[in-house]
Amino acid sequence: MTLFAEVRHTSSAKAPLVLLHGFGGIGALWAPVLAQLDPDTPLIVYDLPGHGRSIDAEGAGHAGVMAKAILVDLDRRGISRFHLCGHSMGGAAAALVALKASDRVQSLTLLAPGGFGFDIDHQALRRYGSAVSSDALSTALVAMMGPGRVPDPAVLDLLAKARALPGATNRLMEILQSFLIEREGRIGQGTLPLSALEALDIPTRLLWGVADPILPVTQAKNIWPKAEVTLIEGAGHILIEEAPDQVAAAIAAAMAGA
Repeated sequence: MTLFAEVRHTSSAKAPLVLLHGFGGIGALWAPVLAQLDPDTPLIVYDLPGHGRSIDAEGAGHAGVMAKAILVDLDRRGISRFHLCGHSMGGAAAALVALKASDRVQSLTLLAPGGFGFDIDHQALRRYGSAVSSDALSTALVAMMGPGRVPDPAVLDLLAKARALPGATNRLMEILQSFLIEREGRIGQGTLPLSALEALDIPTRLLWGVADPILPVTQAKNIWPKAEVTLIEGAGHILIEEAPDQVAAAIAAAMAGA
């Protein structure tokens, strides 16, 4: 099965924006960000392998496996150059796509990306990945957001429908397990080859919520010097929903600058 993606305006001469959601998400969650972008922006918005309408697509696994699947699909669609934005696990996948196809990536925007340090709240991710009902999803997401933040009921409905698919939560647990590692009795995440990414010299923007309970904001300091860093006060890990205006502004600036 091929990857599912919402595609808009890719016949344009402009390089499209490729959006990669985080663990347990779906492409439709980018709606608050897309609402603030130019409606004529060429887009490819994926449901990542093992998620949503790509639940049975090849490439479900850690970020490296997903990056390969995304590049295969972009080749299938005839996309030779593109802008990339990824959140959390999708940010790690976006970074690895850039490593594998640096000559094709026009800009890279990373939202609290995975792989920038060992520490990760894997227990919160397990609760989120195994949640099926809207109530369970709400409880799990509140624990991933900044203080006082609550998820949009429309988001909960979309996620609940995706989780109701046969095998959905089992697949998510397999994906989660694929990127967790154990070190000295502690469970964390695998890390990216950050020095290799710096050497690519791709225009990069990094956004991170100061109150992120899943991936510590201190991991943002591991970004290379030329990258533009925005730390968002009061925001947690779900930046697509918590800070869509800042995310959209960073993407628009990245595309214009490139």
